[in-house]
Amino acid sequence: MQHESVYLENNSLVILDQTKLPNEIEFLRLTQQSEIYRAIKNLQVRGAPAIGIAAAYGLYLAAMECECEDYAKFFEHVHAAKEYLNSSRPTAVNLSWALNRLEQVLIHNANLEISEIKNLLRLEAEQIKSEDANMCRKIGEFGLSLIKNGDGILTHCNAGELATAKYGTALAAIHLGRERGMNFRLYCDETRPLLQGARLTAFELMSDGIDTTLICDNMASQVMKNAWIDAVFVGADRIAANGDTCNKIGTSGLAILAKYYGIPFYVFAPKSTIDMNTKSGNEIIIEQRPASEITELWYEKRMAPNDVKVYNPAFDVTDHELISGIVTDLGILRAPYDVSLREIFA
Repeated sequence: MQHESVYLENNSLVILDQTKLPNEIEFLRLTQQSEIYRAIKNLQVRGAPAIGIAAAYGLYLAAMECECEDYAKFFEHVHAAKEYLNSSRPTAVNLSWALNRLEQVLIHNANLEISEIKNLLRLEAEQIKSEDANMCRKIGEFGLSLIKNGDGILTHCNAGELATAKYGTALAAIHLGRERGMNFRLYCDETRPLLQGARLTAFELMSDGIDTTLICDNMASQVMKNAWIDAVFVGADRIAANGDTCNKIGTSGLAILAKYYGIPFYVFAPKSTIDMNTKSGNEIIIEQRPASEITELWYEKRMAPNDVKVYNPAFDVTDHELISGIVTDLGILRAPYDVSLREIFA
């Protein structure tokens, strides 16, 4: 990829507007909290790690807005901004994780001058981004051990460079392998209703010169039956303590199909996506998206009857029993996940 998806420049949050891809490459410069909130809410920046990075930069910019020198008032201002940004999307754990991390900097340095605290917040946000790029590379190295040159990989939504600081999570091994002269056959679910696979993953992979085939979501069973798929690689927005994994809607169906056809199904995520305070997937709040994304978003004219009821969850939960392995920056975790997940936090 030639473009960073999220970074800080001249006290502005710069994001690659992913709602315009693949037809337009447009960068937005955001400074106001309301702009950053909308960018996260409206998926202009998306992918759990990228959301966390954007939120961290956003909270730093909120701190820069405050000109008071009184710590109590400064803390109140930044904390309010934290709560506001955290409400933009409820499911991806990286959002709250990054915001809480910056707030801890605020709490642990109450004795410093406000200007010094602001600088520490910026450094912490930059560190979150740097760590993410490093974590993604490690995830890619572990992922490469699961596949061989020429394999066919099915992926869903976008868990690549556009969703992270670099390399991606589910696609990290693909990009790393490509750097080393390896070739893979990638099959991208279009990922309805927002088409992240069609608009983003296909664009990203083709930009990297990777053999890419786009399929509709309901074609996954057929390509598996054709023996074209050697593994399924997906990302995660939240992983519960028992290994249940929340990811883009349609992921759990792929896991069920993979189980039937005997194809390994792997989840890729950094340690920060694991939520040990959530016991199982039943406790994860699933974001509900607007009905218009299904009834009219991609059509010249509305394609569904007026007043039809619409159910539009953004995510689903894949049962841990369907997952062959969880690939993290600390290694590949295997069942029983309640044990292996707990061990990496020990």
